[in-house]
Amino acid sequence: MRPSRDKTRVRLGCNVFVRAFSCPTCGRLVFFENSECLHCGTALAFDPAGRELEALNGRPRCVNAEIARCNWLAPAPGRLCPSCQRTRTRPADGDANGLEQFATAEAAKRRLLFELGELGLRAGEDLRFDFLSSQYEPVTTGHADGLVTLDLAESGDAHREAMREQMGEPYRTVLGHLRHEVGHYFFDRLAADEPARERARALFGDEREDYAAALERHYESGPPADWDERYVSAYATMHPSEDWAETFAHYLHIRDTLQTAGAYRVTTEIALPGPRTPEPGSMEAIVAEWLPLSLALNQLNRSMGADDLYPFVLPAPVVEKLALVHDLAGRP
Repeated sequence: MRPSRDKTRVRLGCNVFVRAFSCPTCGRLVFFENSECLHCGTALAFDPAGRELEALNGRPRCVNAEIARCNWLAPAPGRLCPSCQRTRTRPADGDANGLEQFATAEAAKRRLLFELGELGLRAGEDLRFDFLSSQYEPVTTGHADGLVTLDLAESGDAHREAMREQMGEPYRTVLGHLRHEVGHYFFDRLAADEPARERARALFGDEREDYAAALERHYESGPPADWDERYVSAYATMHPSEDWAETFAHYLHIRDTLQTAGAYRVTTEIALPGPRTPEPGSMEAIVAEWLPLSLALNQLNRSMGADDLYPFVLPAPVVEKLALVHDLAGRP
């Protein structure tokens, strides 16, 4: 079946429009990352303006097409695409290992920026990225004043898995890191006015709390015993700003996965019971879609002998926090 190229063709019950990408020549489904249709050979490029994969047709690719495997269109020949323009620092040309890791990080960044656009979350020109290799000097992944820093070692499966086990985390990916760090970036933008800031503080705590003291306390004492009743992760207990960032990252996890599932007609007939019918478009409605889907995805992973795809639970206080992120993200 040749899929329609109308990006509003599919609608989830939670009023979320979803996307699927197809080759403009033969209509076969393609991945967001494709630079060529594997069926008919059409050269493809993602058009940031039209937000669609299009036939290249002689238009300029990003100058990082080779070094970062970027498949986005550039505004002019020899120029960087809007995604690559946000990268301030990358490995040197002679650093073969660093450049391979850099390409992985850039792919995650492109997906992140696409999703932000789908949700209407517009990042300012001040959002920049430093992709640095800890092979030569220590690198701390984090965010400060619009600059997201990523240790490119996180692009390596062995390093990332070792760190996941060391930190006692159920989940660790490059995309997850980036979603978390842009959560810090968006806090000042989504909770910019005093009413929104007070709503955030009522749920997450006061972000003005001493961060260094909180960090020391967290690594000395660990999370509270009942953390899983109020937080989406153990790390979220460390400081109110980390709770926000972890919750924001999970909001992006859920929205992107639901979008992909809807685009590929992955649905479940199971409806988990709830106290009432949720309002369409609300976070409660999104969670009502997400919980049976995540359960099914976890069961599929277990059928393949793999770990759960989404190894988290969403207690009521976390859903309330997600609802605030959803509400603030949807404000004009």
